Amino acid sequence: MRGRQRGAPAARGVAGAERWSVDARGGDVVHLDIPADAERERRFEIFCSFVVRHRHAGNATHALRVLVDGAHEWSRRVPTDPGPRDSLDLRFHRRVPVGRALRVTALGEVDGATALDLSISAEED
Repeated sequence: MRGRQRGAPAARGVAGAERWSVDARGGDVVHLDIPADAERERRFEIFCSFVVRHRHAGNATHALRVLVDGAHEWSRRVPTDPGPRDSLDLRFHRRVPVGRALRVTALGEVDGATALDLSISAEED
């Protein structure tokens, strides 16, 4: 599996909101691990994005599958637009109970296309 990386807190906002992100340029798998908080429940808006480029004049497809704590959350396969870039994106919310960690995994797949970027970001609501 290429592109496996772990997330790290990007910053805490003015109100202490957590922000996490991970990126795998050209990768096909990326994991975002958000550690548990022993004091409070949190709610995150999570954004997954898979950016690709069509390789040739023939047909091409790309797919994105998202797992949350190992369970299937969402998946889709679509034809790849022959323009300079195309993407599959998913935005969803997830509550994280006190004392629980959260792992989000994004898996990209291409056929006749080139993977450019696979990323996950999470921002606390």
